[in-house]
Amino acid sequence: MSIPTHEVYLISRKVVSHDSLTVMNRKYIWYAGLTIVVGVFLVAVIIFSAKGRVTQKKPTPIYIDENTYYPVTRVIDGDTFNAKVGEKEITVRMLGINTPETVDPRKPPECFGKEASDETKLLLGHMKVQLKLNPKREVLDKYGRYLAYIYREDGLFINEYLLKDGFAKEYTYGKPYSEQRNFKKAEKKAQGNKVGLWERCYTNDTKIQIITNNTSKNSNGI
Repeated sequence: MSIPTHEVYLISRKVVSHDSLTVMNRKYIWYAGLTIVVGVFLVAVIIFSAKGRVTQKKPTPIYIDENTYYPVTRVIDGDTFNAKVGEKEITVRMLGINTPETVDPRKPPECFGKEASDETKLLLGHMKVQLKLNPKREVLDKYGRYLAYIYREDGLFINEYLLKDGFAKEYTYGKPYSEQRNFKKAEKKAQGNKVGLWERCYTNDTKIQIITNNTSKNSNGI
């Protein structure tokens, strides 16, 4: 007995539709499985990264003998330099002062920054220095730099010198430091005498800083 043509057509459509659904279901299952695997992988990466950040320890400071003179290997800017302590080269940030910025890639050099950097290079280039750490205060800053008072072999106190001659301003970050009162007095005297950056970069007592391109901006950036 022969099957009518229209019934054959309907049966063929059902078979085709069933096969199409099967293929679609397989693709859906494959994509869903892939999504789950990728999701699990990303979650694992996030958890591992977070765990690494939480468990990451700060570097342990090396021993510094405050009575030893260590060679300066490189001056980075007015208040930061490298020194050789034993077999290790460390970065030192002068405690209690801040010179105008010259090496920050995010902004142009600040007023009197080059002068301060050049002065520190003259003071410390090819020199040996004592690194005096502040008692009851952290040894390293958040960038891993050693915070110290700097003394040359001839007894010159570099931090204080830069303040008195107007190459730096007093800078307190976090806990007070032992020379804080003396440094504030030195800054005030330099400001009153209008030496260094106080003459070049500020007008009267309004503290209008003159940027290196000879335009002026106040604290609001106007």
